[in-house]
Amino acid sequence: MARLILKKAGSQKPLRRLWISSVTDKAIREGFASLKDGKEYDSLYDAAMCRAEADWLVGINATRALTCKYNAQLSCGRVQTPTLAMISKREEQIKQFIPRPYYGIRAMAPHLVLIWQDPKTGSSYTFDKKRAEAILLQISGRDARVVEVKQVPKKIMPPLLYDLTELQREASRRFDYSARETLNILQRLYENHKVLTYPRTDSRYLSSDIIPTLKERLKACSVGPYRSLAGPVINRPLPQNPFFADDKKVSDHHAIIPTEQFVQLTHMTIDERRIYDLAVRRFLAVLYPPCEYEQTTIIVKIGQETFTARGNVVKTIGWKAVYEDLSPDPEEETHKEPDISGTTAADRIDRVQTLPQMDQGDILKELTFSVTEGKTSPPARFSEASLLSAMENPSAYLESQDKAMAKTLGETGGLGTVATRADIIEKLFSGFLLEKKGKEIFLTSKARQLLELVPRDLKKPELTADWEMRLSKIASGSLSREAFMKDIRHYSSELVNEIKKGEGTFRHDNLTSHRCPQCGKRLLLVKGKNSEMLVCQDRACGFRETVSRNSNARCPNCHKKMELRGKGDGQIFVCKCGYKEKLTAFRERRKKEGAGVSRREVDRYLSRQKKEADEPVNNSFAQALAEFKFDD
Repeated sequence: MARLILKKAGSQKPLRRLWISSVTDKAIREGFASLKDGKEYDSLYDAAMCRAEADWLVGINATRALTCKYNAQLSCGRVQTPTLAMISKREEQIKQFIPRPYYGIRAMAPHLVLIWQDPKTGSSYTFDKKRAEAILLQISGRDARVVEVKQVPKKIMPPLLYDLTELQREASRRFDYSARETLNILQRLYENHKVLTYPRTDSRYLSSDIIPTLKERLKACSVGPYRSLAGPVINRPLPQNPFFADDKKVSDHHAIIPTEQFVQLTHMTIDERRIYDLAVRRFLAVLYPPCEYEQTTIIVKIGQETFTARGNVVKTIGWKAVYEDLSPDPEEETHKEPDISGTTAADRIDRVQTLPQMDQGDILKELTFSVTEGKTSPPARFSEASLLSAMENPSAYLESQDKAMAKTLGETGGLGTVATRADIIEKLFSGFLLEKKGKEIFLTSKARQLLELVPRDLKKPELTADWEMRLSKIASGSLSREAFMKDIRHYSSELVNEIKKGEGTFRHDNLTSHRCPQCGKRLLLVKGKNSEMLVCQDRACGFRETVSRNSNARCPNCHKKMELRGKGDGQIFVCKCGYKEKLTAFRERRKKEGAGVSRREVDRYLSRQKKEADEPVNNSFAQALAEFKFDD
């Protein structure tokens, strides 16, 4: 943006670049002390401008061609259309999936659960029911003999630091925040509170020059619940070659970590506290030692069949002490038998258990045997967290299976960038191409029809891979900007011509009996991310009206969030359990319950009061005027 302003202003003056990852006073002073020559980044500027201009040219021309041809608000682009195609492919896999029953054999002894192992595959399940029943018949009533007891020491290393995408995934999983909500919260923690480093990063590592600053960052965040966790790390020397430091894996910005700015947790909202908590705990975790445990495996023979049991004994809790009061980290190793998708909680056998003391040659008597049964399940539907993962690494959706393209997508961050993916997902929701049911994402009818009408090339991740390979050449100086943009203009013309020749049709299948108050045409019922709306089918009219929206109001019966329907004084809350309550009655009830002020309003009020208390009664300008003597 700065370069565009300078170009528009016709500035020919020398350019020097400030490159910082946090906006603390110290970081800004250090950044200005080591400004870099702008000419070093000319090729990167050319590559970035080519990407932006190419996206605009392709997107605006193809979108306008589709919209004009089919008289409907149809949008497409290099990133959003392949994203829709990935969701469509997942839905097709779910639709075509045929569940298969599978069977396992369980042997129960006092304080011990043994699982049958297939001697050929090592699996604990078989799809052959007759085989499972035959094995059960052969071993029933027999004793088990312990043939081996293995004890293996193991370590679990701490998870890597957060980049933006990983933090967005975690926030979605834990708090159901959208990708955009998480980014906005991070931006406030970066700009306003100045307690976290630059959030729009795609690296989970630190550069070597950051390592000497870690002690100062630890001291800054050593407040409240983190004081006892940071204390042991502050008091011991840092590792010489930490696993989370790698200059080769840091491109523009390093991972998200706390700054040297002193933290005031009372000045943060609940949402900010939650995201800051995630970032600080991960930062502390990488500085803790590995979690060490001893894995014990008992192997027994019952007749000719092999059964196993596995248990863990923690020796040193290590970095898991940081998460002791939280739910398990999604990345940590679970050490469970890989179960076949589709098992229920009752059928699934957790092989990690507390084992009794046993030695080789021991005999187990009075065993109870049973055949367990489950069914394979289809792939899970996309949530925002899993969709971010698929956009970051779309190699599985490449039709060509080209290894060079897959490598390029992996190195360049996949579809979109860490800074744009959140906006792309929100755009798909606001354009009524996606809808949400719980945490699961579904394609709308509009999106399915769009995928039939859009040119095939725009639906494939290969387009992004091809562009990124050429943009990398521009960044390295081996390809000219003009040559790339000439190809893009030609490609845009081809797309428009292909859309013009298309023989498909677009039909609104969500028409209602309601008429538009402005043009009289029938309205469409569309589901947004958090609301239902009536929208005029004529894109030139643009009328829209909210029918219902999700609220934060809780049902007094089942305590789930209710929908607010209607408008004006006739608005009514409706819950899935059947409870209904008028808005006016709801407000009266809440007043009686003493819930007139939200927690956020209270936090804002207290923050404002504290700020006013810390500020002097007269500001510096007023004091200067007071001391100024006017001539008579």
